[in-house]
Amino acid sequence: MDTVCELSSLNDCLVSMWNHTVCFSVLQETEFLTSSIGQLKVVQTKYVEAKDSLSVLNKNNAGKELLVPLTSSMYVPGTLNDVEHVLVDVGTGYYVEKNVNDTKEFFKRKIDFLTKQMEKIQPALQEKHGMKQAVIEVMNIKIQQLQSQQASQSGTTKA
Repeated sequence: MDTVCELSSLNDCLVSMWNHTVCFSVLQETEFLTSSIGQLKVVQTKYVEAKDSLSVLNKNNAGKELLVPLTSSMYVPGTLNDVEHVLVDVGTGYYVEKNVNDTKEFFKRKIDFLTKQMEKIQPALQEKHGMKQAVIEVMNIKIQQLQSQQASQSGTTKA
């Protein structure tokens, strides 16, 4: 940000530059925290969906045909043989075989962990929103003061 200041208004210029820096910083932090919560919600939703999908694994569905996804838009027919065990992606390309109850507990722990992380971030986000509003209010007051000064100066130069 290139700013040219006259020596007579150096103090006002420095305050203005500081306000812009603070405002930009608060906006960046607010966007980062909002994005973080959004990403956590996306992951949490995937775990909830995965946990809910375990409901089809019961003895009544053993041997039934189903569609197995190869990609998000391509499926192949399959048969549900084992309704008691699943392979769970535990991260970084590792899969662990678990029984259905252990898998439900695994997903519950993950969901609870993500909920706690969002609850930790939420107060910081609210604080940053408050700071953002305060900075905006101060900026609006400064703009109004500047406009009224300019209006009074233009009124005195006409006389």
